[in-house]
Amino acid sequence: MDKKIAKKVLLECLATGGDYAEIYLEDTIKNSIRLMTKQIDDINASHLYGAGIRILKDNAEVYGYTNDVSEAGLLKLARNLRSAYNSKVLISDLKFTDCEVNKHTDFKVLSKDIPNSSKLCYLNTCVDVIKNYSPKIVQAIATFTDETQTVTIANSNGVYKTDVRNHQRVGAVAVASDGKDMQQASNSYGGNFDITAYENYDFKDFALKIAETAVASLEAEDMVGGVYDVVIHNAFGGVIFHEACGHSLEATSVAKDMSVFCGKLGQKIAADCVTAIDDGTIPNEWGSANIDDEGNPTKKNVLIENGILKSYMVDMRNGRRMNTSATGSSRRQSYRFSPTSRMTNTYIANGSSTFEEIIANTKYGLFAKTMSGGSVSPATGEFNFAVGEGFMIENGKLTKRVKGATLIGNGKDTLLNIDMVANNQSFGYGMCGSASGSIPACVGQPTIRVKNMTVGGNGGKK
Repeated sequence: MDKKIAKKVLLECLATGGDYAEIYLEDTIKNSIRLMTKQIDDINASHLYGAGIRILKDNAEVYGYTNDVSEAGLLKLARNLRSAYNSKVLISDLKFTDCEVNKHTDFKVLSKDIPNSSKLCYLNTCVDVIKNYSPKIVQAIATFTDETQTVTIANSNGVYKTDVRNHQRVGAVAVASDGKDMQQASNSYGGNFDITAYENYDFKDFALKIAETAVASLEAEDMVGGVYDVVIHNAFGGVIFHEACGHSLEATSVAKDMSVFCGKLGQKIAADCVTAIDDGTIPNEWGSANIDDEGNPTKKNVLIENGILKSYMVDMRNGRRMNTSATGSSRRQSYRFSPTSRMTNTYIANGSSTFEEIIANTKYGLFAKTMSGGSVSPATGEFNFAVGEGFMIENGKLTKRVKGATLIGNGKDTLLNIDMVANNQSFGYGMCGSASGSIPACVGQPTIRVKNMTVGGNGGKK
């Protein structure tokens, strides 16, 4: 799609009174391999190629997509979509502005050009370490997923930009059994980088920690439910903020008045020790990109600073509703989805405490070392999350291992009840599902302590 064709299609879109038109052209190659014990259990490859067209008029939107990306195919889709409007032409000409695209992500080798044999070596390492750790390990699984996505975005604001995204992630699972109980542990490591980034990564240590956790969890006691001070560890512990608070700060919810944080800019919504950021510019990080899916430069957006709500994550369409500018936060799974505001790399910033100080200053509570799945309602902020690996804290020391703990609460209350933040920030990697599909999202935080949190569990019940 050269600029001449893009201009012709966009003007066709605007011929019935639309005030904005956009073309999103995508060429994506995906691969996945799953190794179970020492056998390839599943292998897949796919090629996604097509274009989506969006036309706006004020706050109204019409969207469609096609696999026919010829000039004739794009013009046909444009004519079908423009029939949703019937008023005088507002834009009769446009000019694309030449501008340099940022380089927050850069690659030496694209994943689509790497043979499966190169990817299997990492999976074999993970499976070997897990399987050989203990006779109690009954299953070892490792996966390699990668996606090379090339997008071209052209719109009536004069944007014409191309970006390449090169996501890949290695994940591993260990399943342990003692004949009476079965436990599992998992982890993953990935980024918007090329496979050379794995050359210096210690996959033996990565797999060993997973195996250790699975076997040790067999000895864990059932969590006794109650109200506790809860210490949530770093890395994927940030999923609490992502789910319980992050979604409520996306314009997807805020613009519709369906967020607990609507109308609270400049107000205190968290403890003074909490600063939270969404940053799509971190070099080669899992949620980073050079441009968002509306063609805007990605940004580092400070959401909460010292407890004060500073900004939301805003896409262009919802920005119209909110009378505010877009923040480089518009994302979509593919050309089959209309874009909306989404998180990128979302994290709580480092604080002034150490991990050891937080544990030592907790008389009695729960240490949530790793987190699993959960659910949240952006409208109310109410959430529940399963703790993957947990320990009790007694008199400032980590004691017995517990299982089956569930964290229950409300995002706005949790933010205010954080009273200690450590200085050991790190990231975790996942896929986030919302209105515009499933996208790579990075979560992170240092270790934090939340006072008086409700914890569910089956311990003590007969």
